[in-house]
Amino acid sequence: MWVLFSALFILILFSGFFSGSETGLMSINRYRLRHLADQRQRGAMRAQRLLQRPERLIGLILLGNNFVNILASAIATVIGLRLWGQTGIAVATFVLTIVVLIFAEVTPKTLAALRPEKYALPASLLLEPLLRVLYPLVWLINRITDGLFRLLGIRTEGGGHMDLSAEELRVVVNEAGAMIPQRHQQMLLSILDLEKATVEDIMVPRNEIVGIDITDPWEDIVTQLTESQHTRLPVWEDDIDQVIGMVHLRRVIKLFQKGNATLEDFRQVIHEAYFIPEGVPLNTQLINFQKARRRIGLVVNEYGEIQGLVTLEDILEEIVGEFTTDPAARSREIHRQEDGSYLVDASITIRELNKFFHWHLPTDGPKTLNGLIIEHLESIPDPGTSLLLDGHPVEIVQTTQNAVKTVLINPTLQPIKKKGAEAERD
Repeated sequence: MWVLFSALFILILFSGFFSGSETGLMSINRYRLRHLADQRQRGAMRAQRLLQRPERLIGLILLGNNFVNILASAIATVIGLRLWGQTGIAVATFVLTIVVLIFAEVTPKTLAALRPEKYALPASLLLEPLLRVLYPLVWLINRITDGLFRLLGIRTEGGGHMDLSAEELRVVVNEAGAMIPQRHQQMLLSILDLEKATVEDIMVPRNEIVGIDITDPWEDIVTQLTESQHTRLPVWEDDIDQVIGMVHLRRVIKLFQKGNATLEDFRQVIHEAYFIPEGVPLNTQLINFQKARRRIGLVVNEYGEIQGLVTLEDILEEIVGEFTTDPAARSREIHRQEDGSYLVDASITIRELNKFFHWHLPTDGPKTLNGLIIEHLESIPDPGTSLLLDGHPVEIVQTTQNAVKTVLINPTLQPIKKKGAEAERD
């Protein structure tokens, strides 16, 4: 009897080993496993080799698990017959079921699911040589299974290959927790968000583009060049839609150093402008900038009209954030008041407004706050008009005949949960 009980105990241990091995190896983080294997960790290399052919691994584990469970059931039946006769069969079945569930299924699988790496890597030390020994039997079982799948019209090719979508990758980054610093998480998520935004969302609008009209007097052009805060400027003739090129102030400085520079000399340092079609996603434009070896481009619509200006720095700021540390000074269009409210230039983009106030205003329509207000009100509002943008109170402070200039936003007020945008006259 002690031999039978010892054999039963060992079989239950093996059953728990196979059950835990299956859960541990199937739930292990494949990316971390690949990283450990690249570092030449032996356990990770063994586990990676086993997981290259998961159908063989599963066949081996199920073969071993079923063999030890059936053998354990037979031994338990013999023990029950010797101790209690025919009644012992029912007793042995009941007791063995409880023991197998607790010690050979639930406990090892739960532990393996909680700590798959600590369970799977040591288990591979036994499973790999066991697979070599039992490979002919495992191969035969897999071939029979494949034949049944073909009879049922089920195709197994490529079934284990999975690609992560952008949204799934976003979930992976969000759930990385302390493994990835928060700042790095934000940068990774910003990179994923590049495909959702276009150059129109971040461009400097047409009316704010600073450039040089080559038809101006030469003295005025020199003054503008010497006082410019930008290193690259577009150059046009009479109208911004008549762009003739871009000029880099570094070349202009060299021109002035030679002395007696003229307008004709200035024309020689103008190089060809780089144009960007509207609607190009930011991730695509980032690659285009790299391919074209450019840092600045003019956004044009389908008619070739200039809509705005985009720089490489604008796209990089979408990834790493503004290049200033003072939150209140991050935007030229937002000015904090003493009471905690903000005076906002209505030409600010919706994306920048959302990032600053952590709002979720729609970005698939108008690109600026002025455009969003006019779309909702369907008219040019008078100063003093109040409205709700996605539940956020906004007050019109200053308008012109054709646009909203300044609005007042008080983020300390609680958002009003109402659908759409509602407006009311004070």
